[in-house]
Amino acid sequence: MLIRIDPSSALPLFEQLAGQVRTAVLRGEVASGERLPSARDLAESLDVNQHTVLHAYQLLRDEGLVELRRGRGAVVTAHAVEHYAPLLAAVATARREAGRLGLPMSAVAALLSSTEETS
Repeated sequence: MLIRIDPSSALPLFEQLAGQVRTAVLRGEVASGERLPSARDLAESLDVNQHTVLHAYQLLRDEGLVELRRGRGAVVTAHAVEHYAPLLAAVATARREAGRLGLPMSAVAALLSSTEETS
């Protein structure tokens, strides 16, 4: 799993980290039961504060994507992919529909980030 952060981004570093781990899990790059890098190691490799990594891991724990185990670190939960399966299906449908309409994915992303929930 390759994690990259953009220090110049308006998105906080911990959110960038959490988003990249989320994406890696959804793409199958990280399997359930797999251990994520230790907060110390990841912080050193990215040249960020260890608490930034811990904050990202805690966010993922709160979402049910990882378990934080003393002595073992962050471990991807068995139901992590299942948790996001309905969202993955919806995204796949949106991709197909955008392709059918000839819309770029950047337009779809803009719609997703700007549209308020209607239900």
